[in-house]
Amino acid sequence: MDARAIIAQLRLGNSPSSDELSWFANGLADHSVTDAQAGAFAMGVCLRGLSEESRVALTLAMRDSGDTLRWDLAGPVLDKHSTGGVGDCVSLVLAPALAACGAYVPMISGRGLGHTGGTLDKMESIPGLRTGLDEMAFRNVVDAAGCAIVSASADIAPADKRLYAIRDVTGTVESLDLITASILSKKLAAGLGGLVLDVKVGSGAFMKTPDEARALAESLVSTANLAGCPTSAVISDMNQPLAPSLGNALEVADCMEVLTGVKGGPLADLSVALGGVLLANAGLATDIEDGAGRIVSVLQDGRAAERFGRMVSAMGGPVQFVENWRRFLPEATVIREVVAPKAGYITAMNGEALGLVVVELGGGRQVESDIVDASVGLSEVVRIGDRVGKGQPLLRIHAAREDAAQRAAQAVVRAISIGATAPDIPPLVHERIR
Repeated sequence: MDARAIIAQLRLGNSPSSDELSWFANGLADHSVTDAQAGAFAMGVCLRGLSEESRVALTLAMRDSGDTLRWDLAGPVLDKHSTGGVGDCVSLVLAPALAACGAYVPMISGRGLGHTGGTLDKMESIPGLRTGLDEMAFRNVVDAAGCAIVSASADIAPADKRLYAIRDVTGTVESLDLITASILSKKLAAGLGGLVLDVKVGSGAFMKTPDEARALAESLVSTANLAGCPTSAVISDMNQPLAPSLGNALEVADCMEVLTGVKGGPLADLSVALGGVLLANAGLATDIEDGAGRIVSVLQDGRAAERFGRMVSAMGGPVQFVENWRRFLPEATVIREVVAPKAGYITAMNGEALGLVVVELGGGRQVESDIVDASVGLSEVVRIGDRVGKGQPLLRIHAAREDAAQRAAQAVVRAISIGATAPDIPPLVHERIR
């Protein structure tokens, strides 16, 4: 095996064999493949693409470059993955809801990327909670609570970790083959028996058009199933924030209102839709509608909230978090409203711009070493189709300083469009891919 020969094949438009891709993934993991060779490989895949067979082989090779988990539990091992959006905190609702329905959810999650929020950053806004658990602690939490939301250890898909860093600095992030292998290598390493993918489309997503989202969804679903993990996908709307808030502690608060039955809305609706698909596929429900009904039931009767509380305390958070979550979550020092400059209907939002406002406030990272301020963000965000009068609130800014709040207010007004006529409201779920 030789890295130069594999790269030369890609340059000519030929897909490497399974053995060659396995060798290359191991070389990424043990650094016998150089950064220059990794970058050339990524560029070759980005420009020439891989066959379906080779895409599956690359995914499995990156999965097998490190540790893989095996489970012996009383129910199916399930998970959900989102391709990223703003105000998207479904994982914090869905994981405990699935656990309350008899599934086990070992969810290996990530941090904020670009304008999108990170599930781990949201979890770590809960005082004392640790997401960096070793394998034994991870297993103990899953066994005790039925779910755990943790960071990937260095031993999970190390080839992907190395290749992802190379892609980020070589302009090769936007490759369906590499995105697919990156997402699924980590998920498959968790030893899943079923997976549902939430592929976002719209102004707040990485995939801006339906065609882009459908292509990614189909690539993920076909690859996961060929790799042996029963998988479906939902294409959901991200032309506006999913939850009423953007920001780590603020989104946890939104989740707690859903888990404790205080509020419904799009966050609850999408959690129910995704959960229904997973439960039906795993045999824990007779069909998708029955599965959705089971998720609704555990949200309404408090069983999902109880599971969330178990998970939080097992991961080092407050024992009474579910009962007293408002007291535990951090609050920003500056809170101010942004009002509508004119009357009319909310016709559109630039979701990416709103996400970047939160990053600028300190709620995300501009460089990897940045420390996230869990208290900042946007709350009570209007929705497309709402009618507002001049001077009525569009949202509330939560900031650490007054000058930061002022800059955020200017950006928010530019990101929200107000028109004279009511717009068509985009559906929450555009399509299902099986």
